Amino acid sequence: MTSSETEQTDEQNATPTPGTDGLTDSADDWSADQSTDDRTIIEARDLDVYYGDEQALQSVDVAIPEKRVTAMIGPSGCGKSTFLRSINRMNDLIDAARVEGELLFDGKNVYDDDVDPVALRRKIGMVFQSPNPFPKSIYDNVAYGLEVQGKTDDVDEKVHRALERAALLDEVEDQLDESGLELSGGQQQRLCIARAIAPDPEVLLMDEPASALDPVATSQIEDLIEELAEDYTVVIVTHNMQQAARISDRTAVFLTGGELVEFDDTTKIFENPESQRVEDYITGKFG
Repeated sequence: MTSSETEQTDEQNATPTPGTDGLTDSADDWSADQSTDDRTIIEARDLDVYYGDEQALQSVDVAIPEKRVTAMIGPSGCGKSTFLRSINRMNDLIDAARVEGELLFDGKNVYDDDVDPVALRRKIGMVFQSPNPFPKSIYDNVAYGLEVQGKTDDVDEKVHRALERAALLDEVEDQLDESGLELSGGQQQRLCIARAIAPDPEVLLMDEPASALDPVATSQIEDLIEELAEDYTVVIVTHNMQQAARISDRTAVFLTGGELVEFDDTTKIFENPESQRVEDYITGKFG
């Protein structure tokens, strides 16, 4: 685990501030009463992100639907991971980062002064590029997020349920006391997914979750993502365009300069994009 991933994971699982069941002290301000099939849960409005003097995202406008898989694709350095980490304010960990514009979760700007980032991350979990299980048992890895959030009721049931939903329980049920570090790479990533979903967030962010895995483990992760979208909103960054085409409902294409060039149904993006730049990228003319 890299030092940056350790810092991010520690921040994500930090002990919640007492009295913040929602993102703010007033949960009534947080809910949105929408019931359409494609209810927007995350929305960026004229979002700019800077690292010092360098602009990483430029005027991003996007509305991400609830309980769908949304893929972020584009060449290296185009800002897609920056956008992903802006959703649950992981960029707060970078001193030079600055955000302008709005990023709404259920209608609430997550960068408002009254939003608690720790409470936000209880609702928006994250899985990183490289599997990063804690040096704990398989059981304790999954239970950790529950414990720090004070969700101490029915821990056994919740741990088993998370492992089952992460398609890992059948493989590890007889070795829950063994170290999570002893698992294979694909199993470790599914363990990290189980850890992220154990507290039952609303959104699951995934930053290239299969890039370090072999084809078999990658296929397992892809199947799992499709299943998770039945209960969670999944936003995934991937360099693998074929993967985005296989598993996502919507696709956002970021190109050089941090510009979101096109966002639409995945089939349309890959078969009939509006932008010539997107078509050139999809067909391999650049990128």
